[in-house]
Amino acid sequence: MSSDPNRSRSDFPLLPLKNVVVFPRTLVTLMVGRNRSMRALEEAVARERRLVVATQRTVQADDPVADDIYEIGTLVEINQVQRQADGTLQVGVEGLRRVRIERYTETEPFFTAQIADLPEKAGYGPAVEALMRHLVDLFARYAALNTKVPADAVETVRAVRHPGYLADLLAAHVVPDPHERQAVLAQMDQAERLEHVGTVLTTELDVLELDQRIRNKVRQSIDKNQREFYLREQLKAIHDELSGESGNEITELREKLLAKGLPDEILARMQKELTRLERMPAMSPEATVARTYVDWILAVPWNTRTEDCNDVRVAELVLNEDHYGLDKIKERILEYLAVRQLTVAAAQGVEGADPASAAARRRLLKGALLCFVGPPGVGKTSLGQSIARAMNRKFVRISLGGVHDESEIRGHRRTYVGALPGRIIHAMKQVGVNNPVILLDEVDKLTADQRGDPAAALLEVLDPEQNWNFVDHYLDAPYDLSEVLFILTANSLYDIPRALRDRLEVVALSGYTEDEKVQIARRYLLARQLQAHGLAPGFVEIPDKMLRLLIRTHTREAGVRDLERKLATICRKAARRMVEGRTTRVRVTAHLLEEFLGVARYLADPEITPGQVGMALGLAWTEHGGELLPVEVATMPGRGGLTLTGRLGEVMQESAQAALSYIRSRATDLHVDPDFKEKIDIHIHLPEGAIPKDGPSAGITLATALISALLKRPVRHDTAMTGEITLGGRVLPIGGLKEKVLAAHRVGMKRVIAPRENKPDLEEIPRNVRREIEFLWVDSMDQVLVAVFPDGVPVPLEPVSVEAPPLQNGLVAVNGNAPALETPAAQSPTPQPAM
Repeated sequence: MSSDPNRSRSDFPLLPLKNVVVFPRTLVTLMVGRNRSMRALEEAVARERRLVVATQRTVQADDPVADDIYEIGTLVEINQVQRQADGTLQVGVEGLRRVRIERYTETEPFFTAQIADLPEKAGYGPAVEALMRHLVDLFARYAALNTKVPADAVETVRAVRHPGYLADLLAAHVVPDPHERQAVLAQMDQAERLEHVGTVLTTELDVLELDQRIRNKVRQSIDKNQREFYLREQLKAIHDELSGESGNEITELREKLLAKGLPDEILARMQKELTRLERMPAMSPEATVARTYVDWILAVPWNTRTEDCNDVRVAELVLNEDHYGLDKIKERILEYLAVRQLTVAAAQGVEGADPASAAARRRLLKGALLCFVGPPGVGKTSLGQSIARAMNRKFVRISLGGVHDESEIRGHRRTYVGALPGRIIHAMKQVGVNNPVILLDEVDKLTADQRGDPAAALLEVLDPEQNWNFVDHYLDAPYDLSEVLFILTANSLYDIPRALRDRLEVVALSGYTEDEKVQIARRYLLARQLQAHGLAPGFVEIPDKMLRLLIRTHTREAGVRDLERKLATICRKAARRMVEGRTTRVRVTAHLLEEFLGVARYLADPEITPGQVGMALGLAWTEHGGELLPVEVATMPGRGGLTLTGRLGEVMQESAQAALSYIRSRATDLHVDPDFKEKIDIHIHLPEGAIPKDGPSAGITLATALISALLKRPVRHDTAMTGEITLGGRVLPIGGLKEKVLAAHRVGMKRVIAPRENKPDLEEIPRNVRREIEFLWVDSMDQVLVAVFPDGVPVPLEPVSVEAPPLQNGLVAVNGNAPALETPAAQSPTPQPAM
């Protein structure tokens, strides 16, 4: 815009400013970027290089109107204009005098205002002179504390003799707030302006001196190697200075420790630990370790506990509600809880807090450590949960499978990086009470290596004489575990270390019978899977007949886990049909069962093939339940070689050698060539060679298969057997009879040969299984041969001395209907295979 010669000299372009106040007699550099402001600047340069600058009332107004601008401004002279790379203008101006905006003559394309000069009221006099000297001294102190003040600013201020100019110059250096600066600019009385600036300068000086004291305090609390923590310590010092008290997290931690009710010894140690933590820099690695340790002490329950429910009747209801069958197991648990109810009452009657009284209470509360041993899926873990629910205690499970480091139990010492407490203390923190039920699952899967034996560390945890003073390496303080009820589970008792096994009371859980599986599926599994798949109760209907068919043709296990998986598959298929609108209810039939689960994996009624020469059926026990163990023997011309295949363990190989020696010693009586060992090679094979097999209970099976192969005569195909053999032909007792009989029942065996000394174990076998299987109790191998060869032995054997009068060459048959009576096998009613 060109200059207009008719425009009044009091009419100047106006430049609104954000957060900037220009005082008279001061040099200021401005950055101009708004279009309207750049137009006003161009107009001022084209005229007399003068314009009015005034501060906006609000910073947010990018396109201000007249009401957004203060009325008091400054007339400035433009000294220098430079265009920047981004298109903005850098302008150097010098303030001339204060002016008042009388009115705005134009607002577009830029502001033009008519102004009036504001005369300053005189401010000379002794009082003003004294005030000026005082302000100069204050500014000198301010400049010494504030590093942002230029070095020559103090000398410039000292040289000023005009009170108004001194006030403006100090305001430019000292007053930080733009609205406060605007108030100084609007003050026409020079003396009052000096007093106003003096008040602001005094306040700012107090803030700087306070900041300096904080800096000195922080500098004294940290050494030269910890300067990087300055800011955090400064915040702490600021907090202390403002509040007048410590008020930090250390105080809160002390209060929490006092409220925790820790033992006196541990409380004293923690007070020392907090004192050390308080003196450490907050970001120091040692401070992090110490703080984590204090947090663990606070997180572990020391005195918090739940109120026990020792009512045996309530426990019985809970156990019956959660589990079907397991009568003997439930009875043992109820006995345990009954004894605990009496001992708790007796312990509460022991008065006194002395060590002798505490030891007496611990002796009264000392109880058996229950260990549930059985195949997978029979309910060991859920029994622990039921016990916790019956006792109104919290439950936590610790899996010990694969644990091979002692520190997993005892924890790591704090000297190690990343140290943490052991699993026991972790469990206590998780439940938040000091009397939970802790289930130590899969204790037989513990292993030891160069880092220690975790089973040995468990000895202190489980021993009631020691665990009241259990010391975790991380906590490094005695912790009372005597209130904890420990329950252990395992699949194999023999894999538990002997020292640990000696402290346990073993409660054996065997596999379920078919009837029990049907009831479990009906009462628990199907309902749980319907709920898990979002199906209404009764949407999937499975008759008992179909459940039995499912169990027989698609599962073969001791527990019910695979059965539950099959039921889950049925529920998924049914859910899809419902979503697709194909059905509103599913009733499972044999055809639908095959459609949902595919072709049957097992025969519903296994066909018992005719007897084969050199083959006998044994019974084996595994941690997954009982299994059928076929033994095959082949003979061929040779020089007496003996080959054993099928991954036989050392004990089973020795049983094969013993069986062979027995046959050679009785070769004449068995019509076997006495020199057969020098003329033929013998190969003994146990199918499913990928599975390791061991144990002595296959002795009579190996001997029977060898005799069958040497005599070229088949063995009865409906008979399974188990028993250890000696060189003299005696049959010794074995373990796991119940599991073995259930395995024989699953595959449809009609007869089971077992050692006579295992006859008391017959009571553990379910009644329906006893009715369907004929049990033959034997003392010697001769009695086994009478029972397994359909046409009898080749020649009459000499009578063998037995505990009861021998019948049929010493053979004793017991039918499941009358297990206490001994009757000849020929008189026993023919049992039917399991349906």
